[in-house]
Amino acid sequence: MDKIIFNGKIVFMSDAHVDIEDRGYQFGDGIYEVIRVYNGRLFTAKEHLNRLLESAKNIHLDIPFTVSEMEDQLHQLVQENGLQFGTIYMQFTRGVSPRNHAFPTPAVNPVYVAYAKPVLHSPQHATTGVKTVLAEDIRWLRCDIKSLNLLGNILAKQKAADAGCFEAIQHRDGIITEGSSSNVSIVTGGTIKTHPATNMILNGISRQVMLRICKDNGIPYSEEAFTLEELLAADEVFLTGTTIEVLPVIEIDGKAVGEGQPGPITRKLHKFFKDQVEKQCRPIQ
Repeated sequence: MDKIIFNGKIVFMSDAHVDIEDRGYQFGDGIYEVIRVYNGRLFTAKEHLNRLLESAKNIHLDIPFTVSEMEDQLHQLVQENGLQFGTIYMQFTRGVSPRNHAFPTPAVNPVYVAYAKPVLHSPQHATTGVKTVLAEDIRWLRCDIKSLNLLGNILAKQKAADAGCFEAIQHRDGIITEGSSSNVSIVTGGTIKTHPATNMILNGISRQVMLRICKDNGIPYSEEAFTLEELLAADEVFLTGTTIEVLPVIEIDGKAVGEGQPGPITRKLHKFFKDQVEKQCRPIQ
């Protein structure tokens, strides 16, 4: 994967350089997205790119490309690298300017980088489930913005790694928000409950796909905040995310979820999710 997008043009990675005074490097002043690629096709690209523009709007960052232009660029990047299964990481920073907390005056051009990474899908975790830990949610109050400021997420993820777990489930004032890099949902009495899309969580694209699947297939669901106690008493718990799709949780802080194995509704959602992938990302003939 030796070719990348740098400021809207596809170049060799060795020919692209980021300035040390880039505001993304010095302040985390920027936004990003990760888009999944199956069979050489982008999955839910428009949804990701529309969210990117919304994040940009929320931090007053002007993106000089339309969704269609960026989608065309990403398709070309996938083709140039011959990527079949993997991810595209893309980010915009506010640009290069002498270090100063306030926005550059006059404004400078944003810096845009995107690159491809091969990822082979492994069904193991979807079949066996994953273990998690609880972590206090110490992040800022605009988690709906997919910004480069991820230190709170990193500390939570490291807590999980240190405990030999896959993910950290975060809570704030007794309310479950989301994972360090995923959305969290529970199943109680046959109904799915997931935190509403407020400023306290990132409105995950896979979360949105999951909710559409529920609506289309008559699976009861509620976008409603739930407590730590509800999480620990749930029949099923699962994560959603770009790289994990729908992933069952079988343990939280050493306590088994339900019967300690992936539950029937989570398994059903995973199948429906894979059906969506196959429908949108058929192999290129």
